[in-house]
Amino acid sequence: MVKLTATMLLKFMGADRDPVLLGSATDLSSFGFFQRSTVREMLIFVSRTVARKTAIGARQSVQHEEYLAHVYNRDGLVAVVFTDATYPARAGFCVANQVIDDFTAQDGDSWRRNTSDVETGNALLEAALQKYQDPTAADKLAKIQKDLDETKIILHKTIESVLDRGEKLDQLVEKSNDLGMASQLFYKQARKANSCCRLM
Repeated sequence: MVKLTATMLLKFMGADRDPVLLGSATDLSSFGFFQRSTVREMLIFVSRTVARKTAIGARQSVQHEEYLAHVYNRDGLVAVVFTDATYPARAGFCVANQVIDDFTAQDGDSWRRNTSDVETGNALLEAALQKYQDPTAADKLAKIQKDLDETKIILHKTIESVLDRGEKLDQLVEKSNDLGMASQLFYKQARKANSCCRLM
């Protein structure tokens, strides 16, 4: 199962200083109770490290153990999204972008004044963590593709059932003693006229 494990927001302080944590949200339910605090600390440590190494305007994906950290630094506001290897990278960056959009809409530029860790973005990040567990919720293009694939499957099934039905009707018309010759001729002519629409 694809998994979005954590989302973090940080203030970029330059390549030589640790970023300021503006908010975090984690889903550590797959870890044992006594491991959760250690895993959370490790996620924050990795977030600070990759945020410090991501230049303004840059995006990058960094693998740490079995997780991928998708990092986006937009004008000094850094979003770090931790996913498993099966979560699409495109969707991970869509989550990062959306989290930054939502945070700036909520707080404006007030985050620029923070010089120490705060929990301003926690509620917003918790909501995003729940909402984007399904990658198609984050990546609208993937959702459209999934919908098209489902429609295509339904359409193929429908065409196949119509063709099967049509073939059975042909056989029934041939075998029917109840239909007069005029009715059989009419059916065959109608069938021939509509043959341009038949799929082979």
